Amino acid sequence: MLQGLPGELSSSNLGRVGNAGFIVGRQGVMAIDTGTSFLHGQALLNAISQVTPRPVRQVLLTQARQEFIFGAAAYQTRGIEVHMQRHAAALMAARCETCLKTLRAELGEEAMRGTVVPKPDVLFDDTHVLDTIGRPVLVSHHGLANGPGSASALDTRTGTLFAGGLLENRRIPDVQDGDMAQWRQAISALRTLNIETIVPGHGKAGGREVAVGNDRYLAQLEARCAALLKAGTALSAVPDAAELPEFSRWDQYDIIHRRNASVVFLRLERQQLLAPAEQGARS
Repeated sequence: MLQGLPGELSSSNLGRVGNAGFIVGRQGVMAIDTGTSFLHGQALLNAISQVTPRPVRQVLLTQARQEFIFGAAAYQTRGIEVHMQRHAAALMAARCETCLKTLRAELGEEAMRGTVVPKPDVLFDDTHVLDTIGRPVLVSHHGLANGPGSASALDTRTGTLFAGGLLENRRIPDVQDGDMAQWRQAISALRTLNIETIVPGHGKAGGREVAVGNDRYLAQLEARCAALLKAGTALSAVPDAAELPEFSRWDQYDIIHRRNASVVFLRLERQQLLAPAEQGARS
């Protein structure tokens, strides 16, 4: 595990807030996620080389989030294949030029030198096992979950799950690209896997309690927003009214949680408005 820094992306942390990782097999290394910039990707590759002389053979991008994808060119310039789920790659292609422009403005041209929007070498659709490094790695596709093409990597020998954006540890999950029902289903499905250690998208590694905490947050967020909608709360009041004390000490509570509350409230409101029309169409 190559742990990112806490907090928001900023010039002080060079945007290096997302976790990355790697798995060493007999024939090489599989890397997971590539950092925020070309320079960050180079730093991650250098960190891997301090642990093992074996070559990095492929890298998995688990999601279309800026702190996980923009170091990919550092891998590709060394001939390392970039793998990504097809729907995540489509989302990345559609919007990440704008993300890159924003990062250049926020972090500076020097910090983002050499950085481009990645073009994956290998696209996949479904859950599969990769064994090109001489060690089986289960690459799972979780549907929409935390966003289109959500993916994770499980080292089956040690039970270590590199969860990508599917799970966070004491950091508020960002729901704006996700589907709450599919997300919670994906977390529930983890119970069927032999998982000993979870490497989250952000925060420290942990055990199964990481998955439990994420599921509790999503459930409480949806329940609280549903209660506010039933009470006739105005959208402008939702961020302040949607307090969840259990999670108030989690990283990004004051920023991401407030945005999450508005997003989920609007989705529930839309469902409520569409329900009569859908019932009429069925009748």
